Order: sequence, then structure tokens, then C-alpha cells
Amino acid sequence: MKGKDLISISDFKKEEYLQIINLAEYYYNNPEAYNDVLKGKIIATLFFEPSTRTRLSFESAVQRMGGRIIGFSDPSSSSVQKGESLKDTILTVAQYADLIVIRHPLEGSARWAAEVSPVPVINAGDGANQHPTQCLLDLFTIKQSQATLENLSITLVGDLKYGRTVHSLIQALSYFNPTFYLVSPEELKLPYEYKIFIEEKNIKYYESSDINEYLPVSDIVYVTRVQRERFSDPMEYEKVKNAYIIKADMLKNTKKNMKILHPLPRVNEISVDVDETDKAYYFQQALYGVFTRMAIISIILGLN
Repeated sequence: MKGKDLISISDFKKEEYLQIINLAEYYYNNPEAYNDVLKGKIIATLFFEPSTRTRLSFESAVQRMGGRIIGFSDPSSSSVQKGESLKDTILTVAQYADLIVIRHPLEGSARWAAEVSPVPVINAGDGANQHPTQCLLDLFTIKQSQATLENLSITLVGDLKYGRTVHSLIQALSYFNPTFYLVSPEELKLPYEYKIFIEEKNIKYYESSDINEYLPVSDIVYVTRVQRERFSDPMEYEKVKNAYIIKADMLKNTKKNMKILHPLPRVNEISVDVDETDKAYYFQQALYGVFTRMAIISIILGLN
């Protein structure tokens, strides 16, 4: 994995997922193990669209490992505002950094960046396409909460059409014999190509517009925000934005081990009264993102 780009979750194999998860777990349990891993290294974070958790967790990961951060969180403060091409931005920044982390609103932009960059590139989200580091931290979170990744019942709720975290997670979990329960409004159903993928892997899946139907059988309930920024028609967004709201009183008959995950930010799809239950695991999920990204960076740079 040393020197490899991470653009799509399909770029890595099952064994590599597990290598990352195992190293993340080691870092989580052994703070002294990562203090100087990135000493003398510079990581560039290029965020062409807004982000809080992804950007800050990458920056936290780098700083905890003794590295340094350069980059921007607002393209209006960069030469992009002057008309600089993505290629020129990448080629220039690659002269200053050992690794580039990029988030961009256009699908395929991270792959293009990797093709022109002389240093490794990590995709931190490209439009509605892929978000592989979120997926890897989700795998780590599921493993931590369930003690396994195998044979789990995974309910995916909300925006299954544009939700890049869902798309990546389906691909990664396909190695672990899951059963998927898909819950969304008609307008936001899982795209046909992902259903074909699930079927080709001989994975069971069920669809419904009623979340209550699947809550009792779920090990993991993975909730996604309906993303206003993915809709060209504001009226279409208004029709579906409050399609599902999980409340504490809906969790009475769920499995003891069931946990609720969310890539965040949430708007109102998970009521705040859920935060006080033992089912809420989304803030722990955010913490695990730091250790997962520490593992990814150190493995790609060959420093673990």
C-alpha cells in the first residue's frame, strides 16, 4: 500500500481494509505509538467545498503524529479564484507536500488529481461519487461496536441516491456477508448500479419506505442527511428533507447491540433525545475518524 493513492474504496482489497482497521485500533489503544510518526512530513489539505469533520480530523491526525499541515479550506482564498486549473494546483502543491488530501464537488476530480500528482493523493470526497476514508472509519466504528464485521444486518437510511458514504460502505461491506436493509423515499432510492453490484455479490437486501419495519432486526442503523447541495431544484429538496426522523421512543424494541451511526453533520434526521441513549454512536464515530486517518496516512507513506 506504500505510495498508493486512495481514491475509491475499491482501490484497496479486503486484507488492506483490515490492515488499516487493525492499525487504527492499535493507535487508539496506544497513544505513545504515533507521536512522531509524521515528524518532518508535510500534508496538504485542499478543500474545494465546505467540510468540518473530514478536514479537522485529517488535520488532527497529522498534528497528533507530529506532522505539519498546509492548504486551504476555501478555494476563494487560493489561486483557483484567479482561474488556475486543478492540474496546475495539484502539480504546484505537490512540490510542497509529501501527500495531498483533496475534497472537490466534481465527481472524478480526485482521480484526475491522482493521475497528475507525483505524490500520493487521498480522496476526501468527490461530489456524490466516493468518500473512501469515511467508509474506512465507518468499518472501524462498526468493528469496535459489534466486535466483528461479519454477517451483520445493516440498515441504510435517508439519501441513498446521492449519499457517497452509503455507496462506499456498500462496496466495502460486500466482503463481509452483510444483509442490507434500504430505507429511503422514492426520490432518493439506491441507484440501480449499486443494486446490481449487491446482487452480483449474492448479498441479501430488502427495500422499504418505512424505517420502523427494519429497526428491530438491525445491528447497525446508518443514517444519512438529505443533502440540499445535491439538488438542483429546491422544491424537490423540500419534499424529502424530513422524510425520516429517528426518535428515542422508536428504539424500544431494537437489539441490545444495535448502534446508530451518522457521517455528520446531522440536521434533524436524528432527534437530540437519541443522544442520551446507548444506541447513539455517531460522536464516537467522529473520534474514530482521527485514528483511521492516522492509519491511512502512515500506511500510504510507509511509516507504520
